[in-house]
Amino acid sequence: MSRPKTADLALMRKLNTTTVMDCLRRHAPLSRAELSVKTGLNRSTISSIVDDLIDQGYVHETMLQDSKIGRPGILLQFNPQGGCAVGVEIGVDFLLVLLTNFTAGILWQRRVPHTVNDVSDPLRGQIAVLERAETMISEALEFGKTLDLRPLGIGVGVPGLVDANQGKLVFAPNLKWQDTPIRLMWTRRFNLPVFVENEANCAALGEFYYGVAHDVNDFIHISTGIGLGGGIMLNGHLFKGARGYAGEIGHTTIYEDGEVCGCGRRGCWETYAGPRALLHRVRQVLQHMDTASAAQSPLLGMVNGEIEQITPQHVVDAARHGDEVALNALKEVGRHLAIGITNLANIFNPEMVVLGGALSLCGPWLIPIIREYTNKNLLPPLRGSLRIEASVQGLDACALGAATLVLDDIVREPLYSI
Repeated sequence: MSRPKTADLALMRKLNTTTVMDCLRRHAPLSRAELSVKTGLNRSTISSIVDDLIDQGYVHETMLQDSKIGRPGILLQFNPQGGCAVGVEIGVDFLLVLLTNFTAGILWQRRVPHTVNDVSDPLRGQIAVLERAETMISEALEFGKTLDLRPLGIGVGVPGLVDANQGKLVFAPNLKWQDTPIRLMWTRRFNLPVFVENEANCAALGEFYYGVAHDVNDFIHISTGIGLGGGIMLNGHLFKGARGYAGEIGHTTIYEDGEVCGCGRRGCWETYAGPRALLHRVRQVLQHMDTASAAQSPLLGMVNGEIEQITPQHVVDAARHGDEVALNALKEVGRHLAIGITNLANIFNPEMVVLGGALSLCGPWLIPIIREYTNKNLLPPLRGSLRIEASVQGLDACALGAATLVLDDIVREPLYSI
């Protein structure tokens, strides 16, 4: 008597559907015949899976293929109306929430500043931030309803160590948060799937799907917020390490007796190469300027003499006007960035390094410095092969990548009725 094959057939169906969806993500628009060729699946299997995905709303037929010999085929691609996903970035001093359609087109977006730490009661500050985020998520989902889009889930990017399996922020030194069960709280609150990931990993996933590293299988995304984080993509998958905490590149030591970092240790890379380092260098120089020189500074003019109000955007604007203070600070930060990037390239041998976050605004000045340094200091076989690029997603990379966590889960674990 033969044994039933139901489970085996279900698993095969699931794997084949994942293959079809991933192929469409990478190469659409495609006809059914082209899907068959690219995936190696027979046409009847392709037709059955595609019909299922169309019924679920994830895929739609677009146009007739008219440039090929023979009978034209109907082209298929992801359906933007297939649903909506919320992406959240909990930054050290801001919240960013956005809503995307099924093809990661941004439909709604809001960014607000916040203060995470209440001096008298740090926990109260954390609760206030999370409640503000919940309000913004609710606003995003309500906007999705007005477009008649079904909500697919919520992705969250946070700057710290994350247990992605439990959806918990384990430790964030710059936020000063520990053991925060974000998935548990927001699954109960919104009754939707919730995915929590390190913000640099989110940004890397967003760049891999929709940015400058589109389908580059081996690259490192350097996320520059208050600190430095690394999203490491190896062979088309995020590298997370033994416990999921890989990528804390900002806390690699480059000067043993260096400046104190937000994590409490000394000489961490991010204290010399992050946005705070850039602003610290600019402010130090301006504070020690004589009155006559200060009066000529474009930077001080931009902030009416309020040095603490200077932002990376001010530095960029001043650099465009040839301001020496801004240019020298960018050179110094670029050199320190290049030191760490050279080390990462020698370890991982990526095809590309993407500079993201706040410092992506400074790409026109930082990228040439990094390229020159790495070409001189990489191991000889690696020289000239490493691509250094600025993120095309800019300040939206993490939140867009967080929304992509939702879409990626559907691609890898398709929801359909067997």
